Amino acid sequence: MLLYLILTVAGLLAGGVLGLFIKRLIDGKEAKAAQDKASNIVESAKKQEKEIVLSAKDEALRIKESAKKEEAERQKYLVELEKNLRRREDSLERRLDDIEKSRIGIAKEKDSIAEVKNSLREIRKKQEESLERIAKMSKDDAKKVLLDLVEKESKDELVKKIKVQEENIKDELQSHASKTIATAMMRLAPDFTVENTVSSVSIPSDEMKGRIIGREGRNIQAFEKATGVDVIIDDTPDVIVLSSFDPVRRQIAKVAMDKLVADGRIHPTRIEEVVEKAKEEVAVEVKKAGEMAAFEVGVAGLPPEILRVLGRLKYRTSYGQNQLQHSIEASFIAGMLAEELHADVALAKKAGLLHDLGKAIDQDVPGSHAIISGDIARKFGLPADLIHAIEAHHEDVEIKTTEAAIVQTADAISGARPGARRETLESYIKRLKDLETIANAFPGVEKSYAIQAGREIRIIVKPEDVDDLSATKMSKEIAKRIEDEMQYPGQIKVNVIRETRAIEYAK
Repeated sequence: MLLYLILTVAGLLAGGVLGLFIKRLIDGKEAKAAQDKASNIVESAKKQEKEIVLSAKDEALRIKESAKKEEAERQKYLVELEKNLRRREDSLERRLDDIEKSRIGIAKEKDSIAEVKNSLREIRKKQEESLERIAKMSKDDAKKVLLDLVEKESKDELVKKIKVQEENIKDELQSHASKTIATAMMRLAPDFTVENTVSSVSIPSDEMKGRIIGREGRNIQAFEKATGVDVIIDDTPDVIVLSSFDPVRRQIAKVAMDKLVADGRIHPTRIEEVVEKAKEEVAVEVKKAGEMAAFEVGVAGLPPEILRVLGRLKYRTSYGQNQLQHSIEASFIAGMLAEELHADVALAKKAGLLHDLGKAIDQDVPGSHAIISGDIARKFGLPADLIHAIEAHHEDVEIKTTEAAIVQTADAISGARPGARRETLESYIKRLKDLETIANAFPGVEKSYAIQAGREIRIIVKPEDVDDLSATKMSKEIAKRIEDEMQYPGQIKVNVIRETRAIEYAK
């Protein structure tokens, strides 16, 4: 047993020694292999180091050669630059020398010029003295004569040019305006009838006049108080006259009087009842007239209050022309003109229809009817461009839109066409006298004649006091004064005539 143990231990020891030997043998081989590998790496690194060093040396030599080349080029550029600078410096020095020489020459020339000027002044002074002795006229007098002559010649030439330009412009505008207006008028053919608001009432007999007057005049007083009109009863047979500045009141009175005369019962209580019924009837008629006028011209959307004011124009006349018919006609003309001129047709027609609203109440409200019309339109919230076209149709405000000018033209066409208006003999004669009075008030006017029923004022001026330019200016001033001071239908032509006559007698 002990021997077995000894042998076992001996075996184990022999195995361990053998294993250790083998391990050391293996480690030695690996170490040698690693050492050989390390030697190879070192050799390879040395070779690479040599190659890198050689490559770096080559690159350094190349860079050095490039730097030398660039330096040589830079040196060459600097040499050329220095040469150019020297050449410029030499050129500048030569220029400075030339400038200095020129300055000296200019100074000498200035002195020479000054001497020449002084000599010329002396010569001119002597010539002026000689001319003054010869002409027996001072220098200032001669200058004035010369300037007056030049001014007259220039003025004559200016007048000729102005006339030529005015004629050309007038011809062109006249042709275009005539064509436009003719085209519009051909599309409208209203009746040329003059209408008057009837203010007289027919009665069956003169006995009715006494019943209208009543006992102690109580009936006529009651009627005048209820209607606000004056009843004129004179010796004219079978007629009584109603007088009032308010056309609607006059119409109410006429309707009421017709009912009273037809009924025969005339007393204060009955008068009040009939007048109230007449007011209702006329109010309905007024509204209906306004609505029909708006419908006829194709204008929609107007406030009812505006239509009522418009309808009142049915009983208003101007120079014998019914104002509601005038407004309808002006609306049609304005719309057609707007079509021809490519303007706002709806705006022009509406402004043409409403442009004379103020005439329905101008007997109660002071001021221009155009401004009153604009205030009415403004009160009921109509657009600003429409209000402007209404207010500007008599140039109470400055015309700023095409539609405003169209409305002004349409109003003039409707009022000035043949047969549209008429006036009394007294107002006609007064208008002619006013025209001649205004013309005669201007200095230089010899005679003036109002002709063509007051449509033209022909003025003859003194040629020695008024030249051509002043005559043109005078015509414009007279026209402006007529516009400011007179009321007239249509337009008035101002014709200033200046002529010079040379008369001699053969003996």
